[in-house]
Amino acid sequence: MKWNQKEILRYLGYRGKPADETVLAQIDGCIRELEAVLAPKAVFATFDVTVLKENQLEIGGMHIQSKQLSQHINGCKQASVFAATLGAQTDLLIQRYNILDLSKAVILQACAAAAIEEYCDERQEEIRRQAAEQQLYLRPRYSPGYGDFALSHQKELLSLLDAPKRIGLTAMDTFVLAPSKSVTAIIGFTHEDTTCHIARCMTCTAKNCPFRKED
Repeated sequence: MKWNQKEILRYLGYRGKPADETVLAQIDGCIRELEAVLAPKAVFATFDVTVLKENQLEIGGMHIQSKQLSQHINGCKQASVFAATLGAQTDLLIQRYNILDLSKAVILQACAAAAIEEYCDERQEEIRRQAAEQQLYLRPRYSPGYGDFALSHQKELLSLLDAPKRIGLTAMDTFVLAPSKSVTAIIGFTHEDTTCHIARCMTCTAKNCPFRKED
């Protein structure tokens, strides 16, 4: 897995501002500690997609009410349901430093957040290659919690993939994923040629989000 220092700094709130040598050294140290415990895993499967109305769709027998997801996936006949995690030991490491050294825990959080996105991008390339065999392209991944795509669908997505058994990823009663450094998403297959399938902000309407990518 590659480590994207620019993304880590973005999660820390620098947004293009330079970081001093002390911060950069702390990031390097956190990366080394994370590398010792990371156990990334992912699972995905392809299902037929039916857009029932402008705000309702069905994927793999799962009924979703979301106007923004319906718009995002409109024109797609298939989609991959995707889940990935960095593993439980990452959470335990961050929790330990939440007690021992809160400033270090913040940097670990940023490193882990960048790491799960990078890992998702890497694994998504496998999906892209599978789609290419059918002369299809990918829409950017769209996760529960984006727009009006409710978090309450987390357990259904995980169930479709048998993710609790296959990669140890579950959702709590509050719909928060466990381990926390994890992602679920829907990735539409389209005939439209696009190179933006790993963009993270193109469909987000939160213009003032501190984690929004710079244009």
